[in-house]
Amino acid sequence: MSAKSPSIGAAFIRPETFLDVFVQWFRSATPYIHAFRGKTFVVAFGGEVVSEGQFISLAHDLNLLNSLGVRLVLVHGARPQVEEELTERGARIQYVNNLRVTDPQALTCVKEAAGLVRVEIEALLSMGLANSPMAGADIRVASGNFVTAKPMGVVNGVDLLHTGEVRKIDVTGIRRRLEQNDIVVLSPIGYSPTGEIFNLTVEDVATSAAIALDAEKLIFLMDADGVRNKKGELLRELPLKEARKLLKTDKGQPEDVNIFLPCAVRACENSVARTHLISRHTDGALLMELFTHDGIGTMVSEAPLETLRQASIDDVGGILRLLEPLEADGTLVRRSRELLEMEIDRFFVLDHDGIIIGCAALYPFPEEGAAELACLVVHPSYRDGGRGEDLLEHIEDIAKDSGIQRLFVLTTRTAHWFLERGFTEAAVEALPAKKRELYNYQRRSKVFVKPLLR
Repeated sequence: MSAKSPSIGAAFIRPETFLDVFVQWFRSATPYIHAFRGKTFVVAFGGEVVSEGQFISLAHDLNLLNSLGVRLVLVHGARPQVEEELTERGARIQYVNNLRVTDPQALTCVKEAAGLVRVEIEALLSMGLANSPMAGADIRVASGNFVTAKPMGVVNGVDLLHTGEVRKIDVTGIRRRLEQNDIVVLSPIGYSPTGEIFNLTVEDVATSAAIALDAEKLIFLMDADGVRNKKGELLRELPLKEARKLLKTDKGQPEDVNIFLPCAVRACENSVARTHLISRHTDGALLMELFTHDGIGTMVSEAPLETLRQASIDDVGGILRLLEPLEADGTLVRRSRELLEMEIDRFFVLDHDGIIIGCAALYPFPEEGAAELACLVVHPSYRDGGRGEDLLEHIEDIAKDSGIQRLFVLTTRTAHWFLERGFTEAAVEALPAKKRELYNYQRRSKVFVKPLLR
């Protein structure tokens, strides 16, 4: 595709600028491409995605994921299609707690609608038109009786009849298909060992499948763009603990969030690493959520996304990317990769979902009961969350545990930050003897010292 193509929004920027942005984006997506290969993703969406023509563009994105080695399980709904069938027949439509009361006539409509939706999905995934994103796709689709179900029974005094819930997922059968690079499609229908058919919800099938398959990701495409806080701000990251709390305290979420967020919590409680809630109305939302660091919706995570830990040799590249801009403008003294590799055991890093967003180093001078705090850096995009303080506090705790009585830092640009956190300015003579011998009088860094009280 030409860089001038209006279909990708490049009409108002110079081609070379667009290409630069594209190259940078593609490079930034590389770690995700490596991480996703061979992983299982369960993607769930309502029948509206098919009835409103959105599955065509979604198929392009699923094709891309499939070509990158992602193992895909698609779970589709069919509610609008069932509603249409029932309306045409003049049949009664009844719900209890957002669950359909599936009488024999409704079950007939469910079977017909689910079959039609599945066939349309299979047809769209089979496209191979030249000069289209599906050219040469050669996608194989597998479906079948992978879901065993049981009756839901009576809810609020109403017998839901042929409405059921998932009893078991045929993990072996699905994995066999995934290992052959097939995309598995699950309909919202389950079967009992006695041959009965049950109408299921898309969220139950998707969540149960993700848990049973130990999926890396469960992804819900919905009407809302994600979970929002009481201020209306989109919560792009939602640790499991916070998600549980939100379910208890915030009753003002949109209907589909109230449906899917409990499923996200359930999935994460059962070892699904990440559940994503994203808008079905945004073209390319799936790719933007998966291949950009901030994403476009809400990601509920099994474990905290951010950890403060000892650096390893694998972190050298990430630390260098943090330090290089500050070395270039003279804020920090330049360090070579070789020196950083030699001193990596002195560094601690803030890891945000696999990306190094902060670092700090501790150089002890035990003979004088002192230690230097160096290279305290937080990425500009993350500087308003108290992460600098977290790094400083961690360094202080490590120093105290090592018997260090005072911490010192040399700086040319950030004096006030340290003054506000308990450091006081001192003369060069306050430095340990070995550090004083290395002091650069041309750079004229200011010295700040903080006593470490136990």
